[in-house]
Amino acid sequence: MKKRVMIIILDSLGVGYMEDAKYYHPQDIGANTFYHIMDAVPSIQIPTLEKLGINKIVNHPALKTSDNHFASYGCLNLMHNGADSFEGHNEIMGSKPKKTYLAPFIDNMEEVKLALEKEGYEVKIPDANLAYLLVNDLVIVADNIETDFGQIYNVTAPLDYIAFEEVLRIGQCVRKQVKVNRVIALGGENVTPQHLRKSVERREDGLVGVNSPKSNVYKQGYQVRHLGYGISPEYQLPTLAKKAGLDVSLVGKMQDVIYCEDATKLPGVDTEQVMKDIINEMDHVQHGVIAATIQETDLAGHAQNPERYANRIELVDRYLPKIIEKMTEEDLLILSADHGNDPTIGHNQHTREKTYLLAYQKQKVPEYLGERKTLSDIAATGAAYLGLDRTENGTSFLPLIK
Repeated sequence: MKKRVMIIILDSLGVGYMEDAKYYHPQDIGANTFYHIMDAVPSIQIPTLEKLGINKIVNHPALKTSDNHFASYGCLNLMHNGADSFEGHNEIMGSKPKKTYLAPFIDNMEEVKLALEKEGYEVKIPDANLAYLLVNDLVIVADNIETDFGQIYNVTAPLDYIAFEEVLRIGQCVRKQVKVNRVIALGGENVTPQHLRKSVERREDGLVGVNSPKSNVYKQGYQVRHLGYGISPEYQLPTLAKKAGLDVSLVGKMQDVIYCEDATKLPGVDTEQVMKDIINEMDHVQHGVIAATIQETDLAGHAQNPERYANRIELVDRYLPKIIEKMTEEDLLILSADHGNDPTIGHNQHTREKTYLLAYQKQKVPEYLGERKTLSDIAATGAAYLGLDRTENGTSFLPLIK
């Protein structure tokens, strides 16, 4: 029997700060992304989400609540530390978050330099006053200066001068030496090595790295691979499905942050295009997984723009009926998020929040799924539904909705 699991993540659409925020993210106390967007834009029109039962979770007076809602509902806690899109997505797909540490690149620079030299690379420290490495006169290894202190190192390259596969090998060598949250291998075309070096900056807190927007790596021929700490794709839902011979499509930001060899990958940031791609993939994926991420919600959160955020949720809602119409009784649709990003909280960073959980199957009686321990329950449920091996992390909620 052919079955499909469809996962749609509205990036950063949290539903209330987690209890442990007072210890780890005190600046997030009071955050509730979805509720505060409703406060700011009470005229929002999301009839499909209302019918599915979103207000059973959000509990906002501007939304309709019905006992005749279609979907099973609950909420999910984050198991990973902080509030991170990459870690959140990999947790969603079944990875158990590992303990990482925070360290500026300068703390690991000598160790990384020696490891790269052992692999045969020529490695320089071009400026004694700036803590970064120059590999083969082309590739810069340094702090990521666009995120929290000491979490991520970037391996940045001008792709007219070096193949991305080689950049990735350098990134993997760096990854083996450090225990920070993430190493990102990235590059773009029409960027000279000289311009890349001129884009190196020191941040106010002392971090040194490439100013990626200023470097122009995003503008043409951009390629990227995120290398997380302790992440094993072979125990995640997409790879388990692929190894079982099923179809797998990763859409939007999902294909940036989840690795699955031989999956169909449809990049995109525009919300309308991502929703259209999901609908189109339903014609191609007959048995397997379609997983997509709506990124523009998160971008609106960073911009502290609740009106834009509400507009993107409305756009998703307008396309959901087309997805539901194309579903068969053998399809499972799961809607959730990866963390919060409350545009009203007073800062422009992610917020440590629970995420909503809606699970819909035609002809199924909706049930309460409870407050669950980890985002990985999504992948665990998908794997159980498709009859796959277990994911590394998570507990299936399938028994509650059968």
